[in-house]
Amino acid sequence: MPDQKPHEDSFRVIDRRLFTPEGELRQEAVELEEREARREALREKAAPIAVAPAAANKEEAVLVDAPVDTPPRSPAFENLVRMLGSNAAMVLGAYPDPRTGQPVVDPEAARELIDILDALREKTQGNLAPEEDSLLLDLLGKLKMTYVEITQAVAAQATQQAKAKTRP
Repeated sequence: MPDQKPHEDSFRVIDRRLFTPEGELRQEAVELEEREARREALREKAAPIAVAPAAANKEEAVLVDAPVDTPPRSPAFENLVRMLGSNAAMVLGAYPDPRTGQPVVDPEAARELIDILDALREKTQGNLAPEEDSLLLDLLGKLKMTYVEITQAVAAQATQQAKAKTRP
């Protein structure tokens, strides 16, 4: 039987429901609503900030609204996320080892890389462009599902091996 991992090595589940079991609105939901209301107020107050460069006079001018609080995309950040994701996928067996040609399966290394991506998302929340946030969230979802599948397969294989050893 494989070694039992302590509880602290598992994934953390965050309850994102809007209401408590008692039916009251959670504090996080109230704060989120307040933030969204402030953003909407800023968008309404913001004046158009750019004029189309091809406009020859005011009648031809086309005003362009730019989002007020949307951070710019950062290719370096996206590359960092993709690099960490590729490394996690590699240790989950997605790519073969160039030397042996066999897939590498190291759930512990994968868990650490997934935890790094989770921490990165948590620490940058609200400071990412929508595309960056979507990239990070999608990647985390796929990696976590693959991690669960791999760890279940490894556990099943270990169980089968243990049963095979105990049979005469």
